[in-house]
Amino acid sequence: MRLHQLSPKPTSKKRRRRIGRGISAGQGASGGFGMRGQKSRSGTGTKPGFEGGQMPLYRRVPKLKHFKLINHKEFTIINVEKLATLAPNTEVTLESLMEVGIVTANDGPLKILGNGELGIALNIKAAGWSKSAQAKIEAVGGTIVSTERQNDQDNNG
Repeated sequence: MRLHQLSPKPTSKKRRRRIGRGISAGQGASGGFGMRGQKSRSGTGTKPGFEGGQMPLYRRVPKLKHFKLINHKEFTIINVEKLATLAPNTEVTLESLMEVGIVTANDGPLKILGNGELGIALNIKAAGWSKSAQAKIEAVGGTIVSTERQNDQDNNG
């Protein structure tokens, strides 16, 4: 058997409906679309999702509350004022802060925020920081380095 020899069974194919071709066709006059209204007119009617002028669901859903952020990242957040109790020139990482007891739980990568004052120079390794925190750390002679790139390089080989 060849592809050109294939054909459907004689009873499996139905004729298409010919709408609006007189009463003898069975779908004459209004053609099964009723007498009046938007859906009885020629053309396609309404687009998918149209709700009669009401704000459609696909446009109002993201505005509602309690929608989770996609790829949301949690950080362990600490302010500069908490770091003021450390010894000068200490290397600050999430692990060292947990050993000292300044941070009690690992909620994700370390992020430094700029609330408070810092009077000592520290070498900080964090995943993120604010501009005000960076300015305060560098003003007293400290350094701040990203740990995110180091983790990416370790994973890449």
